[in-house]
Amino acid sequence: MLLLLAGCKSDRQYFPRQIQPVEVEIVRFDSALLSAQDTTDILQLYKDYPDFMSFYSEEILGIEASDTAFMLLQLPQYLADTIYHFADVNQRVRTTFSDISDIQRSLNEAFSRIHYLYPEMPVPRLTFFVSGFNASLLFYNSPDRQTDMAVGVDMYLGSDYEYYNRVVWNYQKQTMRPECIPADVVSAFLFRMIPFTSDKSRLLENMIYRGKIMYLLSLVFPDEPDYEIMGYTKQQWQWAERNERQVWQMIVDKRDLWKTESPVLTSYLNDGPFTAEISQEAPPRLGTYIGWRISDAYMNTNPQVSLQEFMQEPDAQKVLEKSHYKP
Repeated sequence: MLLLLAGCKSDRQYFPRQIQPVEVEIVRFDSALLSAQDTTDILQLYKDYPDFMSFYSEEILGIEASDTAFMLLQLPQYLADTIYHFADVNQRVRTTFSDISDIQRSLNEAFSRIHYLYPEMPVPRLTFFVSGFNASLLFYNSPDRQTDMAVGVDMYLGSDYEYYNRVVWNYQKQTMRPECIPADVVSAFLFRMIPFTSDKSRLLENMIYRGKIMYLLSLVFPDEPDYEIMGYTKQQWQWAERNERQVWQMIVDKRDLWKTESPVLTSYLNDGPFTAEISQEAPPRLGTYIGWRISDAYMNTNPQVSLQEFMQEPDAQKVLEKSHYKP
């Protein structure tokens, strides 16, 4: 069967109307774990999920994988924890993720596009699990694959979920929704498969690198609003668009593009309530936002450059100059 795909939001078109689809395997370890009632069920988890059960035991629960006796004692207590109301959390997981067809469809389409652009890249296998509010996304190596990913679905129960008030900051809740899983998964995958390779660590190189990933992410999710891909609210995106010229002028005037100091990079690139180097009214990660805008300008201004060539271009200064970026 062939997958019919629409064009991307960029001015350039990267996909033919028909491309060969791929399917992302989603393993429902979360459902199996939450259905475990007794020792027999827990031991069955070791049989059905030998690799992930070991990973889960050591990385999430902090229990030696070989210590099954201790696991049999601790796991029921962990799932019934009253401090964070895990019984309620786990029930919400069951309800929220009883039907994952929309998530499956979005992931299949995104990785079909990635496979078309980069046929050498593997398609990851995803394992859904409950993390105890410990992790959203993790990579782990199984004997037969090196790109397996695990999704802590209890970190995607909805921005308004009451128990998140105890474990995260308000600004983090925006992307803690089920519909954010596909973009989060693909973003983490792309950052892993297309690593930062510049021998310079200035803000400019980091902005362009992250902007490239965002540009590519927008291509593989052509129907997703830009603000969702960025992890912004609609109001944050509108602020960034409205103030883009002033933000860029401030970055240039302060000569921040050439700085390598950690506080500067953190302010412009890391998540937070705002971009401190600009304003407490500014949305976070404005360096990534500007890097995306520069990337988009570069690709629209240089039609002879392929997407793959652009992603491999190590010279951020060249990208900036040839983008003719003028917000």
